[in-house]
Amino acid sequence: MTYWIGLTGGIGSGKSAVAALFSKLGVPLIDADNISRSLTAENGAALIPIRNLFGNQMFDTTGRLNRTALRTLVFNNPQAKKQLEALMFPLILDNIRLQQQQAAAVYGIIEIPQLIENPLFWPLVQRILVIDAEESIQIKRVISRSGLSEHEIIRIMANQANRRQRYKLADDVLANNTTLEILNDKVQRLHTYYQEIFSHSQQKTS
Repeated sequence: MTYWIGLTGGIGSGKSAVAALFSKLGVPLIDADNISRSLTAENGAALIPIRNLFGNQMFDTTGRLNRTALRTLVFNNPQAKKQLEALMFPLILDNIRLQQQQAAAVYGIIEIPQLIENPLFWPLVQRILVIDAEESIQIKRVISRSGLSEHEIIRIMANQANRRQRYKLADDVLANNTTLEILNDKVQRLHTYYQEIFSHSQQKTS
């Protein structure tokens, strides 16, 4: 049995950096955002349902999904957000479960940005790892990589789970406020810890 850790955190917290460090250690990694992008890429399974739900205006003249238009719609329209999630989440869940079945390791990581906000994903994991960072650091990181304004980033953060909500559900919290070298050391220690506890669990169930 492979045990699964749900890796989550707010925008700009460094989730992807942590996931990449675990992957370098040979830990199986499933990325929910990558799955979502593949479902909405050319010939993706979600394209026809999205067109049926929101219309042709969500697509450009070549038939490709206009991600900016869709993102703007769901960000400003709570009902549209619920509709899109009801469409996408079951497809994402099916893809995650398929990748879980193919894994052969003591433990694996599933990066799910909206894990805290969506209980639908909780049964996929045995443990939750929250990546945490100071709000000012999150904002600086997102500005540097995306070009979004501070106001836009704060709006996004306001629509995500807050620190208290994440801490309430977290089994582990990894603070990511400093350098990549320090982050790497923390991931190494967590990796050793996870190998120990999950190997022990496997021995108890065998």
